[in-house]
Amino acid sequence: MSPDEQAIVQQAKRILARQVWKGRKLLSPHDVRDYLLLRLAHYEREVFGMFLLDNQHRVLAFHELFQGTLSQTMVYPREIIKATIQHNAAALILVHNHPSHVASPSDADKQITQKIKLAMELMDVRVLDHFIVAGDQTVSMAELGLV
Repeated sequence: MSPDEQAIVQQAKRILARQVWKGRKLLSPHDVRDYLLLRLAHYEREVFGMFLLDNQHRVLAFHELFQGTLSQTMVYPREIIKATIQHNAAALILVHNHPSHVASPSDADKQITQKIKLAMELMDVRVLDHFIVAGDQTVSMAELGLV
């Protein structure tokens, strides 16, 4: 990417971050898709993150928590719990990318989503969705009935 293209991408990231950032309500999967595409699509390895939301689904923060390899990343529910408590979050939207550009959720994606959902239920925190970003595509696991 040329320096001019990099500058344009950085400016677009700042604009989208302001649209999705603190205090904005996330009421549908559409509300976060553009932000996630710009934030995660360019990575050459898997990155796992999450939106932390209040009880009105307003954004408290977005964190990239784990980075892995081309085909996987280790996700530790303990670190998700820690960040959730630090932000006093009432709900989460999980996100990660697939550098392979295959947007379909893997069995591992489904399993970790359920594991995190169970851990969050013990804390009375809702997992609203888990997005997968693959190239220029996003998949909402909630829309697929998997959350």
